[in-house]
Amino acid sequence: MRKFLVILDDTRECLNAMRFAALRAAHTGGGVTILSIIPPEEFQHWMGVADLMRAEARERIEAHFEVFAKWMRDRQGINPELVIREGDPVTEILAQVKEDAEIGVLVLGAGTEKSGPGPLVTQMSRNSGNLPIPITIVPGDMSKERLEAIT
Repeated sequence: MRKFLVILDDTRECLNAMRFAALRAAHTGGGVTILSIIPPEEFQHWMGVADLMRAEARERIEAHFEVFAKWMRDRQGINPELVIREGDPVTEILAQVKEDAEIGVLVLGAGTEKSGPGPLVTQMSRNSGNLPIPITIVPGDMSKERLEAIT
């Protein structure tokens, strides 16, 4: 089974990437892995409460994941998998792709800001020549109807 790897973060464009991954998986008989990455700097300044902060970050991620997972299960018949990693986002994405041979496509949402598509899209695009899988970049302002039409 081919899985679509999509990144769960706090950006608006994450929603379109989630939709695209779920729709493509449903139409192709694939699966979805949702990866959320906790940056290490969240804990560096608060070493005394790092474990508590880490647990709270995981709870927040799991709650956010459940919203997307329920939609994917109810609307698309897809039961996504959640993976939570800690570290540099690009490093952790590359590690996840390397560790899970079923991942066939990385799906990223592009921001609509004038400053560019966002740091993750920019960094992953720079590494795209060395990736063992293709990257699909979903425009952040693409309508739900257009997403459904092209998937």
